[in-house]
Amino acid sequence: MPPHSRRLQTKPVITCLKTFLVSYSLIFWFTGVILLAVGVSGKVSLAYLSLASEEGTNAPYVLIGTGAIIVIFGLFGCFATCRGSPWMLKLYAMFLAVVFLAELVAGISGFIFRHEIKATLGGAYKDAVQNYNTTDSRSTAIDTIQKTLLCCGVNNYTDWIDTAYFNENGFPTSCCKDVSNCSAETLKIPDKAKAVVFNEGCFMKVTNAMEANLGIIAGISFGIAFFQLIGIFLACCLSRYITNNQYEMV
Repeated sequence: MPPHSRRLQTKPVITCLKTFLVSYSLIFWFTGVILLAVGVSGKVSLAYLSLASEEGTNAPYVLIGTGAIIVIFGLFGCFATCRGSPWMLKLYAMFLAVVFLAELVAGISGFIFRHEIKATLGGAYKDAVQNYNTTDSRSTAIDTIQKTLLCCGVNNYTDWIDTAYFNENGFPTSCCKDVSNCSAETLKIPDKAKAVVFNEGCFMKVTNAMEANLGIIAGISFGIAFFQLIGIFLACCLSRYITNNQYEMV
């Protein structure tokens, strides 16, 4: 078959691949925007992670950085597709492969070491309660957890009784069911405070929520990871067709 005829038959295939890859890149770009949004709000929604470090959690910043990179490469993928540049498409495919491997390793590691993560969080939570002072990042995380999950202490509200903070101030106000009913004097007397503070501990609530959603989180994570394979396949196919047929995008 003459080269010209073969090129005419190839053009619809390349156009189809280009359409799919642009659509994919836009979806990929949108996931980056979502990660950025989650990262920006992560200081509140991921507060409990800061218990593992005096410096606070870097998770929101990781999400923001990852989201920004995905947004940039999502746009790059659209540009490379429209430009019809084989080397750009290969670079895009390489980036998607790196993202795929990183997500796969992170997902598998999180599942395998989930018990170790739970134990580490438990130790960090107890230490944060013992050293609570209302000012550092871990104390702020404790307050956020207690207010959000409607709980008090690690295993129950009595965990606060043995802390230095309790000896001076009583229970933290973040333990109160209704702050207006929590007087400073009441919070210093465990028997009286029991009626106005949350009695249930926070640690089990946090870990139960994590375990209950583990399957959903794992499924979404692996789904997003394998979604990268579609982009890799499309980018490689388009690059090969353009290279083999010397097709130039208009």
